[in-house]
Amino acid sequence: MKHNAFSLLLVLSVLLVSSIAAQTTPADSITERTLYNGIVLPEVWPPRDGEVMSAEPMKVPYLDSPPQVIPIDIGRQLFVDDFLIGQTDLKRSFHSAEKYSGNPVLVATTQEELSIREDSKSKNAGGATVTLLHGGAFYDPADQFMKLWFSGGNSLRFNVARSRDGIHWERGPDKIANPATVVPVNDCFWLDLEARDPAQRLKLQAVARAKPSEKHLHKVELSPLYHAFYTSANGAKWSNAVPAGSSSDYSSFFYNPFRKRWAYSIKDSVPPRHRVRRYAESLEFGTPNIFDTSVFWVGADKLDQPDPKVGDAPQLYSLGAVGYESLMLGMFYIHVGPHNNVCQKLKSPKHIDLKAGFSRDGFHWDRPFREPFIASTRTEGAWDKGYIHSPAGILFVVGDRLIFPYSGCSGTVPDGRKGMYAGQSIGLATLRRDGFASMDADSHPGVLTTRPVSFKGEHLFVNLNAPQGELHVEVLDEAGQVAATSEPVRGDSTKLRIPWKNAASLSKLSGKPVRLRFHLTNGQLYSFWVTPDANGSSFGYLGGGGPDANGVRDVPPSAKP
Repeated sequence: MKHNAFSLLLVLSVLLVSSIAAQTTPADSITERTLYNGIVLPEVWPPRDGEVMSAEPMKVPYLDSPPQVIPIDIGRQLFVDDFLIGQTDLKRSFHSAEKYSGNPVLVATTQEELSIREDSKSKNAGGATVTLLHGGAFYDPADQFMKLWFSGGNSLRFNVARSRDGIHWERGPDKIANPATVVPVNDCFWLDLEARDPAQRLKLQAVARAKPSEKHLHKVELSPLYHAFYTSANGAKWSNAVPAGSSSDYSSFFYNPFRKRWAYSIKDSVPPRHRVRRYAESLEFGTPNIFDTSVFWVGADKLDQPDPKVGDAPQLYSLGAVGYESLMLGMFYIHVGPHNNVCQKLKSPKHIDLKAGFSRDGFHWDRPFREPFIASTRTEGAWDKGYIHSPAGILFVVGDRLIFPYSGCSGTVPDGRKGMYAGQSIGLATLRRDGFASMDADSHPGVLTTRPVSFKGEHLFVNLNAPQGELHVEVLDEAGQVAATSEPVRGDSTKLRIPWKNAASLSKLSGKPVRLRFHLTNGQLYSFWVTPDANGSSFGYLGGGGPDANGVRDVPPSAKP
């Protein structure tokens, strides 16, 4: 009997050790954990070392220890951080988006959207609303329209608008249904152009009924709320709900095209920081109860300044992300108050600003620019006084410009009544392509030398603004000797090919570790890339896409499916 008990104990011990080993042994080899840019992910992924209570900025391991050689085959290489920079005396400038003068471009027009209600207790008016909560912004090559999935009216009825140029929008003929189990709180759409099943081309995450077995709806003021996933060919008819798990009321998701993973940005509340985000990921969209596997991700930190007229500590209201060229662009919704009960008393919207962040592994965020990328005006009578939101997909690429849809709240309905969620509309902001950051030189020549990089292409392109200046480039070999020298160039172009002295291209240096040395006078350098395409396709990702690429990736026409 004792022998049998000992044997059973031994077996259980072995099983326990095996179970622990299975949880801590890396599932992937170093090769499989090495990303397109040379970054090697840690064995434990996603990382579990986030400090929930810390207000320090997020640590970014790959900036502290960059790869010895950085592959640059995917996308335009942006100067938003020091990942690519070995040495420089150029000055980095960050740039905010410019609001479109014709805003708003979508306003409440239907009877349902214009409907107004008033809360019997707070006397806050609501309605006269079209909004992005989160909605979605994607180019659809099927009919060659840019599309905005949005919500309208007090019931937050789903709808879609379309545009050829990204500026002028109309309600499209597509009919978008609200799944019967969805609660009108928030929604997040994603147009998946890589979907293997056409019936899953459009993806949705939304707050849903408490559980599939329960018939009652959640009271939206309660937390946590249950979320669910849905898929559809076009939004007219949705699949059955797949439970996502529970979280606070404003969670979302995005696709990381570099790692081929669906990532979930999950709202949580942790006093005293309050609104923060948790993270989970899956290979397939809509893994049941994926929220339950989440880890702490990120919140606002000590570098996020309070609104001096309010004084509340900033909070992270939401975080969306999308692949842009060679990195993940994050849109941080920084909430600076007032608290909801104060907004109700004031009958005025919350102050939320959109701020940009950048990630090269999809998890760790560098946020070197803390000024608003798109700000609430805080101005009485302005359509975007507060409550600024960004859609999933974040941006369109149209020619030389990036177009950022966003929604805002005036706090006023047409009859003059006010409320913290009253009077919401959708507008646009624009930015030069790759224009998040530039490396600048004045009349005194400056130099930027990259870290060692490698490429399989042969044509060097730059995004340069130097109509009165000049840029020339040298390529240094492993020994630091000049292996190629360019002709000087000048001009203002988002795609300028660099010509070489005594060579047609950089083909002889393909596959070899080299450094690029840029000499700049009176100009701004936004990005560079080396490509096999003589016309300058970067093979990078384009946010929600655009008409020039006819999709979400910048590839030559011959490479398109």
